[in-house]
Amino acid sequence: MPRDPILKGDSVDDEDRSVALRPSRMDDMVGQAETIARLKIAIDAAVQRGDSLGHVLFDGPPGLGKTTFALCMHNELSVEVELTTGAVLKAPRDLVPYLTNASERSILFIDEIHRLPKAVEEYLYTAMEDFRIDIILGDGVNARTHNLWLKPFTLIGATTRAGMLSGPLRDRFQIRETLGFYTDADLSEIAKRNAKKIGVEMDAGAADEIAKRSRSTPRIANNHLLWVRDFAQSKANGVISLQVAQDALEMMEVDERGLGKVHREYLLTLIRVFAGGPAGIESIAHTMNASVDTLVDEVEPFLLRIGFVVRTPRGRVARSETYRHLNLDPPPDDDQLRLFDQ
Repeated sequence: MPRDPILKGDSVDDEDRSVALRPSRMDDMVGQAETIARLKIAIDAAVQRGDSLGHVLFDGPPGLGKTTFALCMHNELSVEVELTTGAVLKAPRDLVPYLTNASERSILFIDEIHRLPKAVEEYLYTAMEDFRIDIILGDGVNARTHNLWLKPFTLIGATTRAGMLSGPLRDRFQIRETLGFYTDADLSEIAKRNAKKIGVEMDAGAADEIAKRSRSTPRIANNHLLWVRDFAQSKANGVISLQVAQDALEMMEVDERGLGKVHREYLLTLIRVFAGGPAGIESIAHTMNASVDTLVDEVEPFLLRIGFVVRTPRGRVARSETYRHLNLDPPPDDDQLRLFDQ
């Protein structure tokens, strides 16, 4: 019987501290079937050998389950897990307690591992490969190096920007998994299961509505579910029907394609101020009084993925489908639109 989760160290963020909706075993997870199948084989083999699991790197956009995988894996292995983030580990000395306190076959999970400073990253090399770290004692000519051997452990790294990791660090992960976006059917099933966990009655149609407005991301689906739950308790006696879900999400300004207020503001700025483009991201950001990083990291990825915006060498361009979604008429005889909408 696996023991209860033992969580130590720094949590990833406020949202990830809430594990009420998080599955505790991989059999309870929805979606990512191929990744789950491969990880189960690696976990089963490690358990049979009585050995630590090989180091694992999860890559993918935010909210797809990288932390959930790490916590499920520690349950499957019945070992301890420590959680931290790359931003917290500013120097090798910040990493040492995590490594020296790690128990046999335990898991160290580092979220946003691409944010590790180069010195910390290089310090991980021998820890990952040889389970050894070098500690310098003393100063100047009296300094000496002490080799400290570690108990075998598994490092699980999570990143939204795998390209920012150095080649030597990437190569030290025996298992690399890229998480993909979820289907509406998967998100609907997640919403149904989590509605039961929080004790709320919900129609199947409401679950489908939440799913299609969640931008293919479980974290967003869970956030929508919790908001719809609150709305239903306040306005509809706690029962989530299709109409209640639609009313709740419309109040939240999430439309039927999953676009939020900031997505629509971006598109309207591109269309009304820049005539549909091409426009540079800096110009769009300045017009919206928003940061470039916010638009690039949080707004544009979804718009690019659903084809509402196209990146060109000259800048961002809105497609004719974007005009239709916003109930606007595309400009007549626009060569830029025809180029991308043939």
